[in-house]
Amino acid sequence: MSEQNVNGTVAVESSRGGSGFLVLLRHGQTVWSESGQHTGRTDIPLTEVGRQQAVDAGERLREAFPDGFAPDCVFSSPLKRARQTAELAGFEGCGVLDGIAEWDYGRAEGRTRQQVSEASGFTWDIWRDGPRSLNPDLEGDWVETLPSGERVPVHNGEGETLDEAAARAKGAIDEVLPRLESGHNVLLVAHAHILRILTSQWLGVDPHFARLLRLDTAHYSVLSVYKGDHVIERWNA
Repeated sequence: MSEQNVNGTVAVESSRGGSGFLVLLRHGQTVWSESGQHTGRTDIPLTEVGRQQAVDAGERLREAFPDGFAPDCVFSSPLKRARQTAELAGFEGCGVLDGIAEWDYGRAEGRTRQQVSEASGFTWDIWRDGPRSLNPDLEGDWVETLPSGERVPVHNGEGETLDEAAARAKGAIDEVLPRLESGHNVLLVAHAHILRILTSQWLGVDPHFARLLRLDTAHYSVLSVYKGDHVIERWNA
């Protein structure tokens, strides 16, 4: 259920004795989220804009969940951009959940969709075709220099299929489910694609459904249980 605060924001409150909420927060802006380069396992930091987005997201979460989250109910992806977002949002020292690392884009990593399509000779779509449909010649290791001057290693391997990413996301749900079932709210700080895929697994639908869910940088969504069904409570707030 939701309750209006005096400042106009909407707080989310669990019904007594019910399951807790599963809250999903996407990390803030990075240079690659702006350029459209596929950012799976490459460990790049937030931009200054992204850092401020993370701070702002923390404020929105505190308005929506004024009782906060128990220390053992907040988890981040192991990747830097997610960990920075969690810390700046006010969740320092949170746990790390490997299952919510971003989709491994394999041969598409660090490249835009246009670059991948040109190199492969067809109009590539991550949801339809997956990373392993790409030319194996795109595999390899290289170093990207960010606008800040920081140099980050990039690895292009086989990548994950959508079904493999979905199975990993389902495993992450299973890990936090006991906390939810005991009535605790759980916060996961991670990445757009894996959180959208995780949502499909929460709903029990085909992972391709995830392509229909828009999740912007430093925005959060809320999953819940309603009359026994797993549902979306709030999206892209």
